[in-house]
Amino acid sequence: MSEDKYAEFISQRIFDVCHKRGDVSLYELSKISGVSMSTIQNIVHCHTKSPGLQTMHRLANGLSMTISEFLDCSSINDYEFSEEENGENGLNDCEIIS
Repeated sequence: MSEDKYAEFISQRIFDVCHKRGDVSLYELSKISGVSMSTIQNIVHCHTKSPGLQTMHRLANGLSMTISEFLDCSSINDYEFSEEENGENGLNDCEIIS
């Protein structure tokens, strides 16, 4: 699957959760999450392919969810990244130094 497909899953999840939370508009989501409207629009229109963890956390919190709850849907959970998307550049097997 492509990175575009993953972005579509994230976009659809935002719309689905907003709908289930009482038809929260993207504008309302922006206000309650503290994420700018332009950032939300970039995510839902799939211009942002991999939203940052902090952004996703803020969106989830704005929707009264943990980030785990927000990301817990089959299309996202079942997504398989390709080697290119995983960033196969030799950095994934670095040691953790304590």
